[in-house]
Amino acid sequence: MKSLRSLVRITSGLVLLAGSLIAQSSAPATATSATTPATASAAADVRGLVDAHSHLFSYEAFGGMLMCGKPFDPDGIAKALRDCPDHLPNGELAWFENFTRTGSPTGTHDPVGWPTFRDWPAHDSLTHQQAYYTWVERAWRGGLRVMVNHLVANRQLCAIYPLRRHGCDEMDSIRLQAQRARELQAHIDAEHGGPGRGWFRIVRDPAEARQVVQAGKLAVVLGVETSEPFGCRQVLGISACTRAQIDRGLDEMYELGVRSMFACHKYDNALCGVRFDSGTQGAIVNIGNLLGTGRFWQARTCTTAEHDNTIEPAGVLPGQIARLLPPGVSLPIYPAAPHCNTRGLTSLGQYMIEGMMRRGMMIEVDHMSVKAADSALDLLEAAGYPGVISSHSWTDPHYLDRIYALGGMVTQYGHDAEHFVDEWRRTEPLRQAHQVPGYGYGLDANGMGRLPAPRAGNASNPVTYPFTSLDGVTLDRQRTGERVWDVNQDGVANYGLVPDWIEDMRIIAGPEIVQDLAAGAESYLRTWASATQHASLR
Repeated sequence: MKSLRSLVRITSGLVLLAGSLIAQSSAPATATSATTPATASAAADVRGLVDAHSHLFSYEAFGGMLMCGKPFDPDGIAKALRDCPDHLPNGELAWFENFTRTGSPTGTHDPVGWPTFRDWPAHDSLTHQQAYYTWVERAWRGGLRVMVNHLVANRQLCAIYPLRRHGCDEMDSIRLQAQRARELQAHIDAEHGGPGRGWFRIVRDPAEARQVVQAGKLAVVLGVETSEPFGCRQVLGISACTRAQIDRGLDEMYELGVRSMFACHKYDNALCGVRFDSGTQGAIVNIGNLLGTGRFWQARTCTTAEHDNTIEPAGVLPGQIARLLPPGVSLPIYPAAPHCNTRGLTSLGQYMIEGMMRRGMMIEVDHMSVKAADSALDLLEAAGYPGVISSHSWTDPHYLDRIYALGGMVTQYGHDAEHFVDEWRRTEPLRQAHQVPGYGYGLDANGMGRLPAPRAGNASNPVTYPFTSLDGVTLDRQRTGERVWDVNQDGVANYGLVPDWIEDMRIIAGPEIVQDLAAGAESYLRTWASATQHASLR
């Protein structure tokens, strides 16, 4: 289908905002100049970074005991940043942490968090808190202006993990995380003089978001990334979902403030088939697909350029996972790669996307199988709907042109500096062709994906401290408690090191990448505003 072309977007140069940091009233998490970011003029385009995909409150997901530590606690940092009880005394019982970090369920780590942080957070530690609020604050002071915080849930992962504080109902988890987001906003407000005075602002529409950014604060958009939205399961091909259920669910999410959403994630459901995971992680997710739907993934050899991730041999599964297979059942053997999920967008999935369009919501195409993503983009193109995003590099790259042509947004997963720069360069012609002014990242913090590793071979051109961020703020090495981090050795060990990562990319790619990233917030808000305007005209 011929793609609809987006409206011409006005490009402009980078405006560096001078500012100064105020002294922090809480336990120090950063070493910065004592200045505060300045506000943008009302007439100017907003400037700042956009993170279109992170999970500040995922510690409440998956039963509430898989992720260790919290983004804040009313009783302070010592209570917030401590390890899971089952990781004590030396991490040898933390089989899921060990497996996701090293590929083996055996291993040890120092469980002490605050104040020493000897072993965590780290860029490759997936079950420990990566986004304590003062770390996010350092990123905000360094230029972050829009963050999409995805409320996340996965019923099967909750069921697989033996420890939990909550039930496994995904929508209950989403509601709880939305509550936690507002509690954090209130906590930060209290630190800054009262309601509305904090730097962390949950927003409900693009106009409000623009006002927040122009005031020099962080606009937080709520999203949802869950495997069974509104309970829309499919078991042995039978859907456990109705249109009325979808309408009620979308209405409730919209009332909660959710403005960006996935139709499927990790497992096939009643709405769409998923883009596969690969390797041993893929084998684990595939077992979850069996437990949740009664079937393993169904794949065929692709005949088009677009394809899903390859289902690779899993190797030896950890015993805690292998025992979940029913007696006599083993992982299937698939046809030759490239692999495509045989399941696409269902009629219910189409109905959900139409419902999101009516509400002016951002539609996430990552995690859709290519068959589902192709149908979803056909639907959006037929409607001329611009509110579409690939937020963390989990869609086939052939679809990026169609997303940009609609007026949509693409943000890249938080790869290491060299990988991120390479992908930014590769996709630059697409943005030029569609006159897209900015670029962004989807760090996926607290999403059980690795954060950017230290750049290999950086001894000859490291990040030198202190440095000046894109917002004109001087940043020294980040300190929390007794621990001092350096991006050259630690990579992005936690969210506070995002400005250092941006500086690392400036060193290897020059000021152009900083200019593109600084225009990311404006680009996101234009796409969102176009979506809400389109919805109002329907």
